[in-house]
Amino acid sequence: MPHPVDPKLFGLHPATQLEQSGKKRFVIVVNRKSRIVMKDGEKIVQKANRIRAKVAGATISLQSSAPVCSKTKAMLQVNKVEIIE
Repeated sequence: MPHPVDPKLFGLHPATQLEQSGKKRFVIVVNRKSRIVMKDGEKIVQKANRIRAKVAGATISLQSSAPVCSKTKAMLQVNKVEIIE
């Protein structure tokens, strides 16, 4: 069961919704209706890299209620960010 984590521990913006569902498994939560585009994807990858810098071998997932652009999906897969829709 995922539980909330303080994003400030990883140097992320306090408004970032971050959950931990395992010892090294983190979920970035994005709740909105508008599509997630490349600009958003780049920010998500930056957040994932900050988490990985603090926790070696961390698995990062993106949980979103919004649709994700196909190019953004491809970029997130290259950067090893799993998408949970």
